[in-house]
Amino acid sequence: MPRESKRHKILEAAALIVHNQGTDALTLDAVAKQAEVSKGGLLYHFSSKESLVKGLVEHMDTIYRENVEGYANADQEQTGKWTRALVNTMYKAGIENKEISAGMLAAQGINPQLLKPLQETYSNWQEQIQQDEGIDEVQATILRLAVDGLWLSEIFGLGTLDDDLRKKVLERLLQHTHNHSSE
Repeated sequence: MPRESKRHKILEAAALIVHNQGTDALTLDAVAKQAEVSKGGLLYHFSSKESLVKGLVEHMDTIYRENVEGYANADQEQTGKWTRALVNTMYKAGIENKEISAGMLAAQGINPQLLKPLQETYSNWQEQIQQDEGIDEVQATILRLAVDGLWLSEIFGLGTLDDDLRKKVLERLLQHTHNHSSE
């Protein structure tokens, strides 16, 4: 699978450029240099800047979907499992996938239609949490929006929380995914 690893290296390089320098700095030449591949090697995998950004969005979408599904499948408690999976994933993603999330920004700037896979994934997640066993759909949606806010604040460096407060926020969000019959 050498091609896939080279493709992955190119995507990571593109994400790093967007994250560190912005979408204007995203050129095929800059990505080839950052990924340490020839421009021809880059063009083999991505024929244009738009196809590269599409690849970034699809890569991000795959990572996030796999993480949410992994958390949900590993969760033994049925009550709120999809909401909890989404909260855990986005909490983790805020730190671990900060650079790859830059693909969203590039897509919005280049061609918003490239966000379609991610929009479809979010639509599916919203359906899942609205049908989440034992948790009110409004509560589940509020939790999703809260963790999305945390994630986006970290991507943009807006009011980033210190580690202790960030952990307490996660714990509180997760508390609200469990069945509370007194509420």
